[in-house]
Amino acid sequence: MPSWTTYLLFIGFALAASFTPGPAVMLSIHNAMNLGWRHALWSSLGNITGLLVLATLSALGLNAILQSSELAFTVVKVAGAAYLIWLGVQQWRNASRRVASARVEAPRHPEPAQMPHRLYVKGLTVALTNPKAIAFIAALFPQFLNVSRPLGPQYAALTLTFMAISLLALSTYAGVAVLARKRLNGWFASGWPQRVSGSVFCAFGLGLLRLSRP
Repeated sequence: MPSWTTYLLFIGFALAASFTPGPAVMLSIHNAMNLGWRHALWSSLGNITGLLVLATLSALGLNAILQSSELAFTVVKVAGAAYLIWLGVQQWRNASRRVASARVEAPRHPEPAQMPHRLYVKGLTVALTNPKAIAFIAALFPQFLNVSRPLGPQYAALTLTFMAISLLALSTYAGVAVLARKRLNGWFASGWPQRVSGSVFCAFGLGLLRLSRP
């Protein structure tokens, strides 16, 4: 474990990073609005699994590959941008269907595309196709490691803490979205929240295309 002072400082950085809105937060909010808090939890679990994978790959040196290879970085960047834009387009399409059906309450039995394992994969994919996430992990974690102590346990402690804080942030946003939905049923039935979140996903995707290699 890092020293307690270092660990508490890391928690502060992790809280700030996790509660800053991004694609994972938007996905959690969207799922909570349309399917409920429990279903949103599945995409959140997928996202923190992605963080675990990214932290492991970062420890193994993948970040060095992305920094040294323009082709590898571009492939990851374009894949991530394309997936986020695809999610945005799907939100717009779902908004039109929602207006047509005009359902106020979230369905008790989700359609196959909304089943838990699919939501989990969506969250996982959003995490894994974001080169900013692995760059962030690779840049942040080493600042809190004590090189005079074994690095493995320290890396594991920071990773698990970051995953827990990320899950807390995503669950909080999902809970707020559910409360807002109950108060604004008419607006949510109009399909505009889906259009807004779809536009945000597309904006994240286009922003990712402008990302430069570290």
